[in-house]
Amino acid sequence: MELPQLTSDMIMVLCLVGITVFLFLTEWLRVDVVAILIMVALPLLGLIEGRDAFDGLSSNAVISIIAVIIMGRGLDHTGVISMLMKPLMRMAGKSKSRILVLLAGTVAVISSFMQNVGAAALFLPAIRRLSRHSGIPIAQLLMPIGFSAILGGTITLVGSSPLIMLNDLMRPYDLPPFNLFSVVPVGLALVASGILYFIIAGRFVLPRQPTDASAQSDDQDLMIFYPELGSLHEFQAPRDLSEDLHIYNLCESFNIHTVGLAMRGGRDMMTPPDRDMRIQPGAILAAFGTDEQMQNLRKTHGFIIRRELKLFADSMSDDVSGVVEALIPQHSDFIGKSIADIRFRHNHLMTPLSHTRGNDTITTGFWNKTLLAGDSILMHGSWESFHRMRPRRDILFAQSLDHEVLHPELAVRALGAFALSTLLIIFTDLTLSVCLMTGALGMILSRVLTIDEAYRGVDWRTVFLLGGLIPLGSAMQSTGTAAWLASNLMAMVGTPSPTVFIFMVGLLSTIFTLVVSNVGAVVLLVPLVVGMSAQVGADPRMAAMVVALAASNSFVLPTHQVNALYMGPGNYSSRDFLKAGTPLTLIFLIVMTAMVSLFY
Repeated sequence: MELPQLTSDMIMVLCLVGITVFLFLTEWLRVDVVAILIMVALPLLGLIEGRDAFDGLSSNAVISIIAVIIMGRGLDHTGVISMLMKPLMRMAGKSKSRILVLLAGTVAVISSFMQNVGAAALFLPAIRRLSRHSGIPIAQLLMPIGFSAILGGTITLVGSSPLIMLNDLMRPYDLPPFNLFSVVPVGLALVASGILYFIIAGRFVLPRQPTDASAQSDDQDLMIFYPELGSLHEFQAPRDLSEDLHIYNLCESFNIHTVGLAMRGGRDMMTPPDRDMRIQPGAILAAFGTDEQMQNLRKTHGFIIRRELKLFADSMSDDVSGVVEALIPQHSDFIGKSIADIRFRHNHLMTPLSHTRGNDTITTGFWNKTLLAGDSILMHGSWESFHRMRPRRDILFAQSLDHEVLHPELAVRALGAFALSTLLIIFTDLTLSVCLMTGALGMILSRVLTIDEAYRGVDWRTVFLLGGLIPLGSAMQSTGTAAWLASNLMAMVGTPSPTVFIFMVGLLSTIFTLVVSNVGAVVLLVPLVVGMSAQVGADPRMAAMVVALAASNSFVLPTHQVNALYMGPGNYSSRDFLKAGTPLTLIFLIVMTAMVSLFY
């Protein structure tokens, strides 16, 4: 077979690929800036037409990502993702290994029947919440789960675009088609090896520092300045409690501020309870206090102190409630009134924790203090309560209320929009981007999200990163650079054994996936390897399948859609992907080669 000649256009494209990889690794420029630079350089060098330079921004892949992010935000906004995550979080607890196994396994299974970037985007808000809840840095969760989403695309023949295209690409060669579950053994082995890799080696290859600012909530930072208030505890009144104890007694006698009260085994729950409410025997409470104060309460009245929140874990989570500092402005109607008169607990569902005037801060005995302009009150409550209070302007919050208020009453609408897009994907021939954008538009038209909330939810760095890399892949194909690389690399292989040939085909597909695209790699390589497999005595069907499987072996650079999606929220650098992705890339090739040789 005659090899294609190297042209000047090919040399320029190869130089641009080298520059792109170099800038990704050195991080002299942000990755999205590098992508925009490539997007502009391609037409300036005459490698593509000017009208094609920005086609990547309107490509099926980029529009699909935007739509999936919007739908994921809508599902999270209505609490649907939280409901799905609750049983997983209960099973996982705070064990990092269990969290990785359960979450990564769940995402992988979902990815086997839908676009893996869709599964990754849907779980992104929940992973952020789980990071805050468990205290595990989000950088140590996102990459393993994202890689599992990519690996999950190898479980079935509809899990990724290359596998979807495989039978069509094999048809001209009269090769028997694969069925939906033909690749299940290989896919399951790849997912299992990927999860096992991160459980064993995760502490060595993942970033160790907390790389997401949201992992530490604002109210936790605020409580640093009020050490006398301690932290949230859950405790239970003894069932033989005989003393006449009220909520205000805990504050006045022990400096313990109750923010939640549950009776009848949690069937009656108040957040917060009124100050004058009597504590019934067996009642469960959530309150702020130091360990010393809690032990004093235990010794005095026999309360049972729990190590962590259980009954109140959901209602007191950082996503539902928190602590804010409120200032009394000059025009406030609260001026001249006492905190007892205002009845923050009863009327506004907020619990005052301390009162500050000038440099004087007190945490007990401030109920009857008359409020003056400039006073500040530290309060605990639900984010929904704070958002309701903000328009009244009787108090001004010292920090921005960035926490999103969940709207479970809109969950049916969100699920309906998501179901509509899923049905369109399954039962119509419309492109993926149209199906997904229909669901995203449904979220907006049904008022699950406003259009501004949808815009804010999109990571535009991801959009421009992919939008710039797609035309580079197009230039690789249109100039013949991809065909030149494939032909020369396969010529170097010679006539190896079938097993070595399968490994080399997987390696070649992996390389092409990084610099072209997974779809481009399959389109270019399937015809090539089908022809070469006869020369080395390998099964051409298996060679074609390996090309499609290895097109998912995209871990060493943030060029895959899932990697690009998680790069910003995880605050990853290209070197983080190189460090964690290189060993997994080799494991992928070895496991895939072994499974194909064993089962096929």
